Amino acid sequence: MGVHVTPAGQVLVCGYNSNTILQIDSQGSRKLATLATERDGLQNPRSVCYNSNTDSMIVGKEVNNKILVYKVI
Repeated sequence: MGVHVTPAGQVLVCGYNSNTILQIDSQGSRKLATLATERDGLQNPRSVCYNSNTDSMIVGKEVNNKILVYKVI
């Protein structure tokens, strides 16, 4: 659903049905990491944004209309 390009050019993608946030390389050809899953409380993510000032990923969920903030280490 939602897509965000980080300052480094990596792409964050919301997997709405898979309940995941994926990190993809700047070419869109290779998955770099799974950043969040259902085990992290993620359900039906609709939007994602990376904040480089706080090193956090902000995810908007459809379920319960909540926003989750994950610290990226």
